[in-house]
Amino acid sequence: MTKVTLPTPQPLFDTLDNIDELPGCVNVYLEKINVPDVKKEFALCGEFLKSYANSKDTYTAYRRETERLLHWTWLVAKKPLKQLSRNDIRDYLSFIHEPPKNWVGTKIVDRFIEDENGVRIANPLWRPFVVKISKIARRLGKEPTKENYRLGNKSIEAIFAVLSSMFTYLQQEEYLDVNPVALIRQKKGYIQRQQTRKVTRKLSALQWLTVIANAEEMAKEDPLHERTLFLMSAFYLLGLRISELAYTPDRERVATMGNFAPDKRGLWWYTTIGKGNKIRDVAVPDELLAALKRYRSSLGMTPLPHRDEQTPLFPKLKGRDGLGTRQIRNIVQTVFDRAISQLAEAGKKDESEDLATATVHWLRHTAISNEVEYRPREHIRDDVGHENPATMDKYIDTDRLARHQSAQGKKLRPKELI
Repeated sequence: MTKVTLPTPQPLFDTLDNIDELPGCVNVYLEKINVPDVKKEFALCGEFLKSYANSKDTYTAYRRETERLLHWTWLVAKKPLKQLSRNDIRDYLSFIHEPPKNWVGTKIVDRFIEDENGVRIANPLWRPFVVKISKIARRLGKEPTKENYRLGNKSIEAIFAVLSSMFTYLQQEEYLDVNPVALIRQKKGYIQRQQTRKVTRKLSALQWLTVIANAEEMAKEDPLHERTLFLMSAFYLLGLRISELAYTPDRERVATMGNFAPDKRGLWWYTTIGKGNKIRDVAVPDELLAALKRYRSSLGMTPLPHRDEQTPLFPKLKGRDGLGTRQIRNIVQTVFDRAISQLAEAGKKDESEDLATATVHWLRHTAISNEVEYRPREHIRDDVGHENPATMDKYIDTDRLARHQSAQGKKLRPKELI
């Protein structure tokens, strides 16, 4: 059977909020699949995904990879999970590099939507694979097409990690005898490796100075942008992830003013929940504390928050809640766009074009990369939430710089040969 004749998959697993309320359309879909134990495997995989319910991002990533494999197993291999072999996994890895066009979408959409009667149904626009294009390509007016679909190294690494965990879970549940992913010995062969890992993407000194100058100018132009200025300051001076500054109701701890608090010595810390649902305290520098006072004053509040204050750290202009990750990305992009235009007008074309590819996460990388020049690495590691000391290595490009400088002594015509 050729790829183009494959049926178009339908979503299987809902959001965390609706994970226990199975839409009727999923049952109908499963009943149409002529493979043994489909419903049993669906239920087992659902329980596997629920074990990651404490982390929305992890759940979402694991759901994506679990769903893709189930669709391939049932619709392409036409066998249950428990019959998959090492060779089947190899076939699956080949398949996902070039999935059929009717399995690929050009934008991310909700898996399920409500019909006119309020019943949750499968979104006909949903696809298990989605084309992604760079921000700079979008700025140039390019649109994603199904022919643009590519699977990156990080995606392949994630696939191995997720599927290995899933098969291990099924083994523990005594549904499988072996883990077919674990039988693939040369996993590195599926991933293109570089001799030296590239330095993490970050803003140059000029880019960052232009970005923060524009945030300051925006605050001068409109007091409402004091929120924008403090947001950019917090990203840079605390080195946080976007999820650690966002107001997300389904998280155990949302970003509030009370996250800032002094210890018994009078030292201020920002308490947050990072990856792995782990709480950590981030040291607050004096400059950010001053920025916090300025920001709160613009909101008509006391200079510093009281302990356990529940006011959202970045309140919406309308409504009681705080800004979510989407709204924060939009604000940061607004500042980036101003800086991009300013750099272009100043004739800094390369800097402008490079900044056009930047994402919010670059701010965290920029903060960490700059700190390694003057702070002990273990201090930075604890502040930013890196458990593995080796993770810090990617923020240090001294070795690459020295290696490049030493190469400048090489000549096309060495003196001793002249």
